[in-house]
Amino acid sequence: MIIIGVDPGYGILGYGILEKNGNKIRHITHGVITTGKDVDMKDRLSYIYTEFLNLIDKYSPDVCAIESLFFYNNVKTAIRVGEARGVILLAISQRNIPLKEFTPYQVKNNVTGYGRADKKQVQKMMKILLKLDDIPKPDDAADALAVAWCYAVEKGF
Repeated sequence: MIIIGVDPGYGILGYGILEKNGNKIRHITHGVITTGKDVDMKDRLSYIYTEFLNLIDKYSPDVCAIESLFFYNNVKTAIRVGEARGVILLAISQRNIPLKEFTPYQVKNNVTGYGRADKKQVQKMMKILLKLDDIPKPDDAADALAVAWCYAVEKGF
């Protein structure tokens, strides 16, 4: 099973792709889709959508795990992250890919054993759990790997 994890964002959207075969979880790739601050929002969303579809077409994920929107101090930021998340949901819907959402607390708790872990702890644990040579960077990509990891280890999948 190929799992694509997503840490939604409109400036930086993290993705992580894992393969689960029985009890073994293997890292395939991770990275980010970035858009410039000087680019119009509609064009940023279009770019995210196109690049995410390219990832789907290249890696053929069986499922998508995405971090749910939880809390933002800035309403404008929350709305824009929601819009970016919306184009991801559209892409996976169009490709008939099942979706599972995880809260930030669930992700941190599952990966580190502590639901209030910081980003550095999540990055370190992803390096250890996936037996990577280096800490996955940037942190948006590490977060996306952690979301995919949650799906991979959740009971019943």
